[in-house]
Amino acid sequence: MQLNITGHHVDITESLQNYVESKLERLERHFDNVTNVHVILTVEKQRQKAEATIHLSGADVFADAVNNDMYASIDALIDKLDRQVKKHKEKMQDHHRSEGRAQKHTEE
Repeated sequence: MQLNITGHHVDITESLQNYVESKLERLERHFDNVTNVHVILTVEKQRQKAEATIHLSGADVFADAVNNDMYASIDALIDKLDRQVKKHKEKMQDHHRSEGRAQKHTEE
């Protein structure tokens, strides 16, 4: 997995980068076909925003989260991405299962 972290009006510290990397490992446990991740961390006055685009095999997933704390924004972002990745994985599995059923019915 290739990870790219960008900061707008915020310095990406080592601890912030390690926190994002550790949280993204959770997504890889659910779906191992994550190829590229681009995370953008933005600070606007009291608004801490985290957004990410994930390139999966077969789709791109985008999510963003806003909070007063950057770590809370990252947590909310990962939760949203996790739900979307699980949904994408289920769609991929359901699609293949329905093809298999259709082939069995036509053979009989």
